[in-house]
Amino acid sequence: MLAAVLVVLASGFQSDSARAVPALDRASTAYAKVQMLAADFVQVVTNPMTGAPDTSRGRLYQLPPNRLGMRFVEPRGDRIVADGRYFWLYTPSTVPGQVIRTRIPASGGQGPNLIGQFTEKPHERYRSRYVRLDTLGGRPVDVVTLVPKDNDAPFTEATLWIDKQDGLPRRLEFQENTGQRRSITFAKLLVNGEVPFREFTFSVPVGVQVVDQ
Repeated sequence: MLAAVLVVLASGFQSDSARAVPALDRASTAYAKVQMLAADFVQVVTNPMTGAPDTSRGRLYQLPPNRLGMRFVEPRGDRIVADGRYFWLYTPSTVPGQVIRTRIPASGGQGPNLIGQFTEKPHERYRSRYVRLDTLGGRPVDVVTLVPKDNDAPFTEATLWIDKQDGLPRRLEFQENTGQRRSITFAKLLVNGEVPFREFTFSVPVGVQVVDQ
């Protein structure tokens, strides 16, 4: 009896994994065609130490593989920039007078390609599980959970809401190694359009100290 139950559980897991494959393949094919992506975003970070979720909003710009711009409108003035060489974290809303600069790693799972880290070779890099068919913003999506096979990822689990029409993720959710849970939802996607290159550069404001990490 126990053996039969184990077989059923194993076959169920395999089925969930198999059902995730076409959704991930669709996302990989779609994102491989992206030369530039822009989208409105809503980010929600939940810290178990504080309890209350922190919500921010803005516009995101992605130029694969190593340029990223997040310009916040809430809190206004905050920016995250990856210029191809460095990450810049500028949050005058919480730490005025300081910008944190970190060199972009040459490899590994902590680069600036926010979406690409999930769509490039996903079957090699993650164990996947199909969660459910859902809707997001009125669009049908496949919800898929990924668990990294390597230990260098900054998260223990990620969930993607993959659009069934264009294959692009409409929401990313991470269980971070720090214990935080982060959700980023996209809207008003623009693919391969024109974006000012200034969105991928950061000029240190007068009087702001650069802190290297």
